Amino acid sequence: MNKSELIDAMAADAGISKGAAKKALESFISNVGGALNKGNRVSLVGFGSWSVSNRAAREGRNPQTGKTINIAAKNVVKFKPGAELDGAVNSKK
Repeated sequence: MNKSELIDAMAADAGISKGAAKKALESFISNVGGALNKGNRVSLVGFGSWSVSNRAAREGRNPQTGKTINIAAKNVVKFKPGAELDGAVNSKK
């Protein structure tokens, strides 16, 4: 499912226009991103939680040349699924 299909599904399920569903999805994405950017954790009970973790600088190798390169430290987003989402994904159909 891509963003457009998700907007269509949200509009149909909520009985709202596609424009309203698009605004709601964009607001959700913006607010989650903003909270994570501030270092906060975002948790939706049953669905899952997002958090930010720091990945330390390290050495790596260029796979084409084999030359050692330095990989800079950076923040990465982690997602841990909640029980309901995990159950829905792992249920037998």
